[in-house]
Amino acid sequence: MTLISMFEDAVQQYGNKPALAHKPKGGTYQDISYTELGESVDAFSRGLNALGGEKDDRVAILSENRPEWAITDFGSLKVGAITVPMFSTLTAAQVGYILKDSGAKIICVSTEKQLEKVSAIRDEVPTLEQIIIFDPIEGETPEGVIQFDAVCELAGEESDSTASEDDIATIIYTSGTTGNPKGVMLTHANFISNVEACKSLIDVSETDVLLSFLPLSHVFERLGGHYVPLFSGAQIAYAESTFTVAQNMKEVAPTVMLSVPRLYETMHERILRAVQEGSPVKQKIFHWGVSVGSAVSSAIQQGKNPSAILRLQQGIADKLVFAKLKEATGGKLRFFVSGGAALPQSIAEFFHAAGILILEGYGLTETSPVISMNHPGKWKFGTVGAQVPGIEVQIAEDGEILTRGPHVMKGYFNNDTATAEVIDADGWFHTGDIGIIDADGFVKITDRKKNIIVLSNGKNVAPQPIESELVRSPFISQVMVIGSERKNLAALIVPNFDALKAWASENGINATDLPAMLQAREVQQHIQSEIRNHLTDFADFEQVRRFTLLDKEFSQEDDEMTPTLKLKRNVIIEKYGDAIDGMYPEDS
Repeated sequence: MTLISMFEDAVQQYGNKPALAHKPKGGTYQDISYTELGESVDAFSRGLNALGGEKDDRVAILSENRPEWAITDFGSLKVGAITVPMFSTLTAAQVGYILKDSGAKIICVSTEKQLEKVSAIRDEVPTLEQIIIFDPIEGETPEGVIQFDAVCELAGEESDSTASEDDIATIIYTSGTTGNPKGVMLTHANFISNVEACKSLIDVSETDVLLSFLPLSHVFERLGGHYVPLFSGAQIAYAESTFTVAQNMKEVAPTVMLSVPRLYETMHERILRAVQEGSPVKQKIFHWGVSVGSAVSSAIQQGKNPSAILRLQQGIADKLVFAKLKEATGGKLRFFVSGGAALPQSIAEFFHAAGILILEGYGLTETSPVISMNHPGKWKFGTVGAQVPGIEVQIAEDGEILTRGPHVMKGYFNNDTATAEVIDADGWFHTGDIGIIDADGFVKITDRKKNIIVLSNGKNVAPQPIESELVRSPFISQVMVIGSERKNLAALIVPNFDALKAWASENGINATDLPAMLQAREVQQHIQSEIRNHLTDFADFEQVRRFTLLDKEFSQEDDEMTPTLKLKRNVIIEKYGDAIDGMYPEDS
């Protein structure tokens, strides 16, 4: 069994049912059936064959989520090629590195903007023979570039895939928070084991619709938002962009949706902001609704049936408070899935109080990716679920999470040394994450091993729990805790600008000059109070003693975050070195 054989089985089984949906500019969503998708994959694979595409050739994909992405993936697998997906946000230099390291022979790009990146570094990649572009090119097509539609019309020979389950299906380059990315080799068997494990826990069927907006170049979306739904007869609708997700949710009415925590945090922030701007009566009704929802949630988490009175109150709260939130998701949502980073427990609890379940999972690119997951039949907030069937998980003596099984990668491409560093002689993959497995079998992540802060007094501090707690404050949007080899902890804090400006105005502080407002004594004291109140349950050495308020969010554009929105701590520490040193005057 291979990914392409599973896809072809799905085409046969689901035929004229909708497989994909996309929205052309200025238009409405258009469906593509399983049969039509299968025909397009056949045509593209024939075209690749005519272009000289062969087994084990590397075919790179530099594109946003769209039907051509799926067609390129399956069409490449059909000729036995290996796909090398890339984030569309990468720079030309980053694209060049991956193309050279992977030895890519063909690259498929979405737009002329992406084509410009490849053209800028093409001479540096001797293995690159052909560029395929999805969008039509205005004017003359450059030499060595061919239109996607033209490839599909080449009508090369059709041949059954010669791939086996142990063959490499893809090389995914980890975004990495430090150093050059490494190419993770995942086989057909790696993915299939994970698909089957996930499907055994979450029922995805022909009645489901998924809105896809996380990059397909990331293994989380590739597995959960691409392979699992297509092998289950579900439909995938592609969001127009990350900026249109809210609108597209209403249009598509998804039943399942995958996202990183930032989406849920943003939704939560907008809800609280709207409440703060409402009348005192509306605020009182909202807080009453949340308290009712929280009581129902608490009962469910304890395995109890909420009382009849509580159910009646819940029905009223749903109509008065939560109906608009559910309407904003399209009204048909069964559950959200969260991955890629830690989901604050408070966010999961808020949404469940509103009647929306967020299921958090855990994994890495190197594990195809899922190691553990919460699912509708078994979940616990504050954890990343129990291990999925068919794999092993254990905690090493130093607290590191180890895993072994058919989901573990074949290795890093052209990097045996790095492979040996993470997969030991007994086949255990060392995740680099610190965590525990509780008495009920749920996995809880404490932090990344490399992120552990060692204070000058020898105390070890995991920054993630502290950061997760601080962003619960309505006045704090992003935070990075620091303090390695220092006496105590400090933090770089990005405020929730709208909430803080509103508070400043209410307290007679000029909010028009942002830098001046952030330095105002009253604002500094207010944030210090928020920090103190949110860290009451943390040890003395885990208290954030000093902080700097930043006037700009951490972003991918400034190379401060990975495409999956993890902080690049080393980059941020270097960039804000002066500010950090300023918080430790005794060390200078």
